[in-house]
Amino acid sequence: MIGIFERLGRALAAYLSRPSPSYEPLATTPPALLRSALQPGDVLLVEGNTRIAVAIKYLTQSTWSHAAFYVGDRLARTPNDPDPPVLIEADVMGGVRAVPLSLYEECHTRICRPVGLHHADRHRMIEAAIARIGDTYDLRNVIDLARYLFPTPPVPQRWRRRMIALGSGQPTRAICSTMIAQLFQSVRYPILPEIETRPAARPGCDNCVREIYHIRHHSLFAPRDFDVSPYFEVVKPVLDEGFNYQALVWARGEGLLAEEGSRP
Repeated sequence: MIGIFERLGRALAAYLSRPSPSYEPLATTPPALLRSALQPGDVLLVEGNTRIAVAIKYLTQSTWSHAAFYVGDRLARTPNDPDPPVLIEADVMGGVRAVPLSLYEECHTRICRPVGLHHADRHRMIEAAIARIGDTYDLRNVIDLARYLFPTPPVPQRWRRRMIALGSGQPTRAICSTMIAQLFQSVRYPILPEIETRPAARPGCDNCVREIYHIRHHSLFAPRDFDVSPYFEVVKPVLDEGFNYQALVWARGEGLLAEEGSRP
């Protein structure tokens, strides 16, 4: 029975991973700018253009369907490699793999940077991510996600996050956002923790409380969680380079206020 689901999952993965011919990214970042802005430990979110991306974006109500972990030039084949594998991701067909940044140069992307992440923890996370290269993608996740590409009754908002916890739970199988969530949780860096408040009365402060952080299970994380997390900074490469709207060259007459004499 397991073999049947495995074969079915692989066939579905091949179908679902095909790009949509009608996909047009909302915005793209020049590859050189994207590369110069990224730092090891960053999470790169991607607006996918495949059928499985449609299902993920529907369930999470988000632009982002994929997440990859940036490790820098740690895996460069040569010192002058022009396009080294700098991202580690979990791919439907390829499993956990290292890929170059050029793979997503025509996609809408967003950089999410963990604020204040210590160098030692960043190093541990990078080594742990590299060690997972070769793990297989959880094909049960593919079978579950495929259900949402076809007409179905509306899914209540409160159920959607639970429905992302679709994998088999085996540690050698991964989906993109859960693998990255595990990396951050391994060094106790928060993404979207559950916060409990408890009374903590102190002299002169009878109403004081303290916050207790609980780790949310890694299977419940989606790509958009890195975007909305209060502990990750959104980095926009165009702004980092120094943006001056007055230097833009517009087509004649576009974007201008009406002349003084023609105003109503």
